[in-house]
Amino acid sequence: MEHAYKKQSRTWPLLFLFSASVLIMLVGIVCSLKWGQSHVSWRTLWEAITFRGSDKAHLYIQTLRLPRALMACIVGIQLALAGLLTQLTTKNPLASPHIFGINAGAALAVVVGLVALPHFGNFGLIVFAFVGAALGALLVWSLAGTGNKQYVRLALAGITIHFLLSSLTEGFILMNQQATDSMIFWLVGSLNQAAWSDVRLILPFFIGGALLFSLMLPSLRLLLLDDEIAAGLGQRINIVRGISILLVIVLASSAVALCGPIGFVCLIVPHIARALVGSNLTILGPFTAVLGGILLLYADFLSRFIAFPFESPVGIVTAAVGAPYFIYLARKQGGAR
Repeated sequence: MEHAYKKQSRTWPLLFLFSASVLIMLVGIVCSLKWGQSHVSWRTLWEAITFRGSDKAHLYIQTLRLPRALMACIVGIQLALAGLLTQLTTKNPLASPHIFGINAGAALAVVVGLVALPHFGNFGLIVFAFVGAALGALLVWSLAGTGNKQYVRLALAGITIHFLLSSLTEGFILMNQQATDSMIFWLVGSLNQAAWSDVRLILPFFIGGALLFSLMLPSLRLLLLDDEIAAGLGQRINIVRGISILLVIVLASSAVALCGPIGFVCLIVPHIARALVGSNLTILGPFTAVLGGILLLYADFLSRFIAFPFESPVGIVTAAVGAPYFIYLARKQGGAR
């Protein structure tokens, strides 16, 4: 009886917190649609989102701001879930696809694809990004090897490969005389070119990734255990870890291909979610997803006013927020050890 009461008393605050987060995300979407380079009245905004108008202002919201806001939510959710899965798989609280070379591998492959095949479609760029992310992850894991200190070597190898691949990416852009400002914006991380075609393209990866993550929740709890204990219980921990890494690659590479290697979302969002709701994956997973959408949505909104009326890459805002938080986490983890 007492246990049931404690569980119920714990459920209501979590439900309120999750509902408040969803409301904050909806407010962010409204802000993203309402404010920007062009002034939009509330009446025009309502007519645009209900598709009751077709003049220039309505089309501006429907074809530019609305897909951009949806893209920010989708990409933020994908990156946050990819970060959570990376931390679970590597048992490293400072791990993320960005730090472990997955995003850098995807970015290098996309740049090579743009230079070699400039007329390739966005779906082709996603394929390039997937291959690059997979090769980057394979390279990091092969350098880390196996053994008791594998997770420490993973971090060192990941950071090394990340800087190597990032340098190669920048070199390809510098050597390409036809590199445009949009490519440079994309390299930092940008949502200002998002269109409905991008939303439709990333939607299958988003839905499929979220569905697979939900189905894997019972198995993902095995990653919280020591490998020896999980193996002793008869669980196939290597299969779970392999599927998790594949899901990370799918989520991260599709986001990078369309919006660039946006940094620090993968790293800081799972930590914030864990601090608010705890380590129960049934609650932590959905809450991490919502917080990821919130962070990237508001970061994109703020990026419009850094050099107003000109656009700024959203990666500037996420880096400004994420870098100090990463330093805090590193010092905290070091002090704990």
